Amino acid sequence: MERTGIFVGSFNPFTVGHDSIVRRALPLFDKLIIGVVGDNVHKPDMPSAEERMQVIRDLYADEQRIEVKPYFGLAMDFAKAEGAQFIVKGVRSVSDFEYEQWQADFNRRLGGIETILLYTEPELASVSSSALRELSHFGVDVSPYLPKKSE
Repeated sequence: MERTGIFVGSFNPFTVGHDSIVRRALPLFDKLIIGVVGDNVHKPDMPSAEERMQVIRDLYADEQRIEVKPYFGLAMDFAKAEGAQFIVKGVRSVSDFEYEQWQADFNRRLGGIETILLYTEPELASVSSSALRELSHFGVDVSPYLPKKSE
């Protein structure tokens, strides 16, 4: 049986922290699907799902085991539809852990999907999409926190 994991998020923007989780999770799976939250009515200024997916597709264009797809609804339903057995999540803090813990419990109980938590590398603990959006709003160059394609 092929081991498939999903890594989901809005990825607005996709950060070096997200990239770290993808690269560290990839050896665990035969296939890793990055699920990008579809257009969200609660965040009308968000770039379209297609724009966010294209950034990620370009980043991993040379990695055959990674697929990038839009998703709507619950992560466990997306996982089931894709034949994935695992949801991969990154954890930066205790509050992240507590939030992910109850989500993992429901994913397992209701969907039979296990969650794998990967702790953020210490030097990336303060990197978040929200922080980058705020810094960018005030004119700060956030490019050091955005992943670049490996040569």
